[in-house]
Amino acid sequence: MNPTDLFLAVLQANKGIIYKIAHSYCQEAEDRKDLVQEIIVQLWRSFSSYTGEAKYSTWIYRIALNVAISFYRKGTRRKQASNPLSEEILHIVDTNVKDDTAEDIGLLQRFIAELRELDKAVMLLYLEEKSYREIGSIMGLSETNVATKIARIKGILKQKFSSVKT
Repeated sequence: MNPTDLFLAVLQANKGIIYKIAHSYCQEAEDRKDLVQEIIVQLWRSFSSYTGEAKYSTWIYRIALNVAISFYRKGTRRKQASNPLSEEILHIVDTNVKDDTAEDIGLLQRFIAELRELDKAVMLLYLEEKSYREIGSIMGLSETNVATKIARIKGILKQKFSSVKT
């Protein structure tokens, strides 16, 4: 298989990662399109240097999150570049959800959107049920650092829930 066909096959197999990240970092549809394009361009530029040490999905997460964080920081065309995680990403929404649960999910999405961009990326991967080792590999952190960040973020989220529920 030639490199272009291989790239397109890898992209097709992992496009969900790109869209999840773009949706998590951009509120406006046009910004999401721009971010998806930028991620794909960066993946293509990096494809020849892919070493195979990590799975394609790990490699894509690493590049996509770095591009998204840079895109978020630039913020030249966006008033607010964070968007609550969609219910699809959370994988916990039931069509028969009680009103309280739906409200809690909405609050969780809002609170995650308010996190710093690196913390948001860690939570996105955590909610994707990635192991601490995988998260560390993608984010360039040690497993211990990942565990510490997740514990700290959970504490922040619990505190925010407590202040809303009281």
